[in-house]
Amino acid sequence: MRNPVVRARLGATTLVAAVTLALTACGGAAEQAAPSEAGASSDASFPRTVEHAMGSTEIPARPERIVVLDTGELDSALSLGVPPAGAVTTDVSSGFLSYLAEGAAGVEEVGTIGEPNLEAIAALEPDLILSNKVRHEDLYGTLSRIAPTVFAEKVGAVWKDNFRLAAEALGLEEQAESALEEYGRDAAALGESIGDPAGTTVSALRFVEGSIRVYTPASFIGTVLGDIGLDQLELPTAEVPTFAQLSAEELTRADADIVLYSSYGPVAESGEATALAGPLWPRLGAVRADRAFAVEDDVFFTGIGLTAATLMIEDLQAQLAG
Repeated sequence: MRNPVVRARLGATTLVAAVTLALTACGGAAEQAAPSEAGASSDASFPRTVEHAMGSTEIPARPERIVVLDTGELDSALSLGVPPAGAVTTDVSSGFLSYLAEGAAGVEEVGTIGEPNLEAIAALEPDLILSNKVRHEDLYGTLSRIAPTVFAEKVGAVWKDNFRLAAEALGLEEQAESALEEYGRDAAALGESIGDPAGTTVSALRFVEGSIRVYTPASFIGTVLGDIGLDQLELPTAEVPTFAQLSAEELTRADADIVLYSSYGPVAESGEATALAGPLWPRLGAVRADRAFAVEDDVFFTGIGLTAATLMIEDLQAQLAG
């Protein structure tokens, strides 16, 4: 039997640049990325008031120095061609997500998602802070005293709405809609190239600290798989609607025509290495059919944004299209 592990390594960091170029073609995102150089007409929509999860926030002028406090907001800002002045990292990494690293070159780290460094944020003198209620509800009051602050309500499956919210705060709504429409066309085209996506089951596995998470349609990865039209494996969930959690002994419950899997953090610590070397992994039908694909965790699970979703389509096109 051939090795079922297929490691997909894309030129991911170039995707941010590609999305930016696409946005430029759709409506001048290059000018928006450098607001200080934009003409007076570019700022005609400011000041503006943005309604969001914590109420309403007035943004007096087009933001030039933004700080983002979650991976989705970092993806959104870079996808819109607006490199932040500061951003947080995940709690298990020492830098920005791999696929955003090139676009985030020069962005100052201001703590982690779990522990933003408020002093570092204030020192950057931002004119806009982007985050969400899930991560930082308790910090909203403090952050809003530093700069105008806009929070999304949730994370994950609502990534398109969050992208639109970030675009509204930045004055880039038309560019955002054009980019989302292009993504939708690409996802639909991938489904058509598969032939019968609705007749193809897929499960998305993530190894996390010894447990196995099987993600549902109510997750970020689930929305992208849904946009392609694939039939997603659904297992009963408990506390969190975005994934079902299995023990190592329950691995075979996650079988499907296609299995996508990754690790949150080091493979040796997540449980992935043990599972793949164990007796249950070869029993999966997807493994026997060479349809089990290792995917980049930063892209498929952690990023939660337009650039991540676009990279997923590229990756899956290479893996799945017949």
